Amino acid sequence: MTVLVVVEHGPDGVDDLSLQALALARTLPGARVGAGVHALAVSPSANSTQGLEGALGEHGVSTLHIAEHDVFGSYAPLAVARAAAEVVARVVPSVIVAAGSERGNEVLAHLSAILDLPLAVNCTDASGDGPLRVTRLRWGGSLLEEARLHGDVKLMTVAPHAVAIEETAGEPDVHTFRPELQAGDLIALVGERVETSTGGISLADAPVVVSGGRGLGSAEGFAPLEELAELLGGVVGCSRAVTMAGWRPHTDQVGQTGTKIAPDIYIPIGISGATQHMAGCKGAKKLLAINSDPEAPIMATADYAVIGDALEIVPAITAELRRVRA
Repeated sequence: MTVLVVVEHGPDGVDDLSLQALALARTLPGARVGAGVHALAVSPSANSTQGLEGALGEHGVSTLHIAEHDVFGSYAPLAVARAAAEVVARVVPSVIVAAGSERGNEVLAHLSAILDLPLAVNCTDASGDGPLRVTRLRWGGSLLEEARLHGDVKLMTVAPHAVAIEETAGEPDVHTFRPELQAGDLIALVGERVETSTGGISLADAPVVVSGGRGLGSAEGFAPLEELAELLGGVVGCSRAVTMAGWRPHTDQVGQTGTKIAPDIYIPIGISGATQHMAGCKGAKKLLAINSDPEAPIMATADYAVIGDALEIVPAITAELRRVRA
């Protein structure tokens, strides 16, 4: 028996959410006996997978399958799923795992359709030798569901920031292949990439996130947040209400339908704390809320709270930071 993990990677190495998925995969029964943990990575060429073998070996991968095809120079979810289906046919895993990212959920949804097998998404735990007993997040993280996942092969994605990354020692065997793609596998491709201006730090990876909500009043109200985030070495996020108002792009949105974050400190400013928003920041280690409404729902979750006018409080914090650093 084996467990197969579909991993995401880039120029900086394996994505952290995939490493979290690997950590959960290593606890499954199929990973502890037989051939252990297999991983699938896709690449347009051998040059883009340099260092991948060592990085995955450090996280318990016994066999690495690399699907090489020029189409993987772009994001092609159905093509990735087709490559995964070829690996499944060869190794016959008991469980297939991916990160609960937008990409991971999409690829496994396609794979579920190809294999005609059930899929459980946003899982935080899994166990069992027969039907897989899974715990997964529902209703934006406000509910934990206990369910049983049936099928000869079980498919699941791991909820972001629900499992700690764990390293181990190992060196995987590597098998490279060229997947046999069909014309229909190429109907959805990324045509253009637009880089965000966050100084090289992504919203998902930033150690500090300063977010603004409708309480800031306008797009111009984000100027003090930009200054504070820069001083703290972080980035600016926002609530869904802000993106709907057109004040910030969707790429800045924190929440269930935006980016899920896990910074060292999250500073929501003028954000009420709707369930959908809180689902995106559950992984934050500390939460400092700034809001004029002491009864705002976010205050019940905050580790620290400042009550007052954000347009007065934020500049005061910034001024104090500049003073102590002078």
